[in-house]
Amino acid sequence: MDAGTDDRRSPACSQHVVRQGAAMPKLDGVIETALYVDDLDRARAFYQDALDLRPMNSDSRFLAFDVGGRSVLLLFHRGATLETVHLPGGTIPPHDGHGPLHIAFAVTADALPEWERRLTEQGVSIEARTAWPRGGHSIYFRDPDNHLLELVTPGVWTIY
Repeated sequence: MDAGTDDRRSPACSQHVVRQGAAMPKLDGVIETALYVDDLDRARAFYQDALDLRPMNSDSRFLAFDVGGRSVLLLFHRGATLETVHLPGGTIPPHDGHGPLHIAFAVTADALPEWERRLTEQGVSIEARTAWPRGGHSIYFRDPDNHLLELVTPGVWTIY
């Protein structure tokens, strides 16, 4: 057995052993965030009307929204991605999710009150507000599938 491995690891874990001295490649960001929804039409209406997101692509399994020109919010119809998807360029492995999940959208401090007004006008209830020690602020609300959404201003994390 190699000194850098542990034979008690599962086979999946053993393929991810980091060797001493190996240069680690850099991750550049998170491009896609996925939520799983029960009704794509209802979700499309909410994200378009309440958050003014515009679809980039869709089919019977999913909707893809542009978020700020830097990331993609994927809404998958719950249960519709349990089989491998075969495309001309390769495959997408199965995935799915259950229960309320959380994502946060970045907004400027000046825009947060405008967002709160817009959400209220759209009939979206603000569930909570937080003032963070670094000076940032968050508001929390739910989408129609009970996912917890957050609008967050700079001053929450050391990176934002």
